[in-house]
Amino acid sequence: MPPTLEEVAKLAGVSRSTVSRVVNQHPHVRPEVRERVWEVIRQTGYQPHAAARSLATRYTRVIGLIIPQAVTTLFTDPYFPVLMRGVADACNAHNYHLMLSLFSHRRVRDSYAGQDLLYRQLLRGRYLDGVVVSSAPLDDPIFPRLLEDNVPFVIVGRYPHERANYVDVDNVVGARMAVEHLLRLGHERIATITGPLNMFAAQDRLEGYRQALAARGIPLDERLIAEGDFAEQGGRTAMQRLLPHQPTAVFAASDMMAVGALKALREAGLRVPEDVAVVGFDDVPLASMVDPPLTTVRQPIEQLGSMAVELLISLLENPNTGGVHRVVLPTELVIRASCGVRVQ
Repeated sequence: MPPTLEEVAKLAGVSRSTVSRVVNQHPHVRPEVRERVWEVIRQTGYQPHAAARSLATRYTRVIGLIIPQAVTTLFTDPYFPVLMRGVADACNAHNYHLMLSLFSHRRVRDSYAGQDLLYRQLLRGRYLDGVVVSSAPLDDPIFPRLLEDNVPFVIVGRYPHERANYVDVDNVVGARMAVEHLLRLGHERIATITGPLNMFAAQDRLEGYRQALAARGIPLDERLIAEGDFAEQGGRTAMQRLLPHQPTAVFAASDMMAVGALKALREAGLRVPEDVAVVGFDDVPLASMVDPPLTTVRQPIEQLGSMAVELLISLLENPNTGGVHRVVLPTELVIRASCGVRVQ
């Protein structure tokens, strides 16, 4: 049977309130007393009552991860397990618990299903110390709610609000690198499959595509731009829409859409890279396993998750530091067989 607070106090030779102050990291405890209490806690395996501790400290040591995507997307897109691994590892390293919240984008009376319940039960009730938000569209109501209620949060992805803290990669530069690679290979009819354009990552990757063409003096052909949804089927459908316009290369704004594009090209009797070159974005594990292996822009997905948690914990534990914190990580072009060899 686990020891009680009173038993720990007796073994340490201190009062019950002193043990409580040590457990709750109260500053006014002598160092030698604090060490003696922790030694007893380690020896006995005492575990503080989480609910009582949160009442005393106003902290729960629970962080929420909110991903406003359909559950099927999370378990079919390999991006999300890698991101969640980074989030979970950082929480474990800092002795925080992680709660994952999943939502569908299905709208109900102009609100997102499930978010009202989350707010009432968890965020406004302060069951969570803070949240990490990933892959939310621009108009998601979670952001104004978090800002209004002063809930500490960090976004995985750019969000241009003056009080928003985020961790992201340089999507514009990454996309531009991908298209510049295709240009160096001699392609000029380069199509792109964008992500959903109500997300900043998709907008930024489209901007990188535009910049690369403009720098080479190639006029933008709107017929070579097709919107996708970051998913495999969306990439396949978008590629089918692009085929009548005869692109010789395509930049897909995610690896999963690139995989869908490969399937559409194969179904149309076209060879990759001989007839159409393909580049993706993410470098998820699947990218090196498809046929042909996918040239792609590598972003440090796991690091994005861990850095978001590190930043959030820093905000929680140092609330008076002030300022807005924004971390932008570099990307890297990974060249594989889906683009072929240089032709100029």
